[in-house]
Amino acid sequence: MKDLTTLAGRVLLAHIFLLAGITKITGYAGTQGYMEAMGVPGILLPLVILLEVGGGLALILGWQARWAALTLALFSLAAAAIFHTNFADQMQGIMFMKNLAIAGGLLLVSAHGPGAWSLDARAGRAG
Repeated sequence: MKDLTTLAGRVLLAHIFLLAGITKITGYAGTQGYMEAMGVPGILLPLVILLEVGGGLALILGWQARWAALTLALFSLAAAAIFHTNFADQMQGIMFMKNLAIAGGLLLVSAHGPGAWSLDARAGRAG
C-alpha cells in the first residue's frame, strides 16, 4: 500500500500545477494581466508556466522529485503571499490556506522522496 499511496499522493499534488500551467497557456493574456495587476511582471509568465507544467510532470513521473517538490512548495508559498493575502475576502483566505496545505504536502515529498514507483527509484535516487 505504501508504494501506491505515495504515487497517488504525488499525482494528486502535481495535477493542480499541471492543469494550472495548461490553463495559463490557453488564457495567456488574462493571466498576464492579472499578474501585472498584482505587481508581478507579466514577462515572468513563461517561467511560471514552465515551472507548473514541468514541475507537475516531474512530480508525477517521480523524476528529480525532491527538487521538483521543493521548488513547487516555495512557489506555492510565494503565490500565497503575493496573490491571496486579502483576508477580508473569504475565498482569498481559503486559497491562502490551500497553498499552505499544498506546500506542506510537497515538503513531505521533498523530505521523504518519491517512493518506489518513480523514475528516481529506478535510477537509485528515491532514498
